Amino acid sequence: MKLKKQDNPALLLIDVQEGFKDIAYWGGERNNLNAEDNMEQLLAIWRKNDLPVFHIKHCSTNPVSPLAKGNTGNEFKGFIIPQSGESIIEKNVNSAFINTDLKERLQGNNIDTLVIVGLTTDHCVSTTTRMAGNYGFTTYLVEDAVATFNKIGANGQEYSAQLIHDTAIASLKDEFASIIKTADLLFFDS
Repeated sequence: MKLKKQDNPALLLIDVQEGFKDIAYWGGERNNLNAEDNMEQLLAIWRKNDLPVFHIKHCSTNPVSPLAKGNTGNEFKGFIIPQSGESIIEKNVNSAFINTDLKERLQGNNIDTLVIVGLTTDHCVSTTTRMAGNYGFTTYLVEDAVATFNKIGANGQEYSAQLIHDTAIASLKDEFASIIKTADLLFFDS
């Protein structure tokens, strides 16, 4: 593992919002039920070491979405409530870079290393990870600190949340990001 505290890596917490508790709304099945525990552990390490934290919040333009502004599902999950000095980026598309100032904030703070966690693996996490890699950031995706839901394919076949997760991770591996686990980042806490 090449990542060091001196690299000043930013932790991007993508869409860790109350609306994702409604598993039925998102498909009926979710993988990696421990993802939030791992996110919380990493956030504690970032905070303890005074490293940059960016909270990404999805503000759906669909008024019936749990993630729409004004709906309780739009709120951050309790364990990640932003603290003073932590950036909040609001978006309404899958990428945290589109129609936001995320890239400018990162560059303005001389941050070139990103550690990405959040929801959901195959949507906003994947899209943001792809763009981070394309923009030239050194990008790490923490596979046990992300999760997704099952999907119905074009042919009507249901695909499990774990399969969707695994194929999304495989598509990102090496080309867009280094894939790591939470345990790989515990060095900050020593």
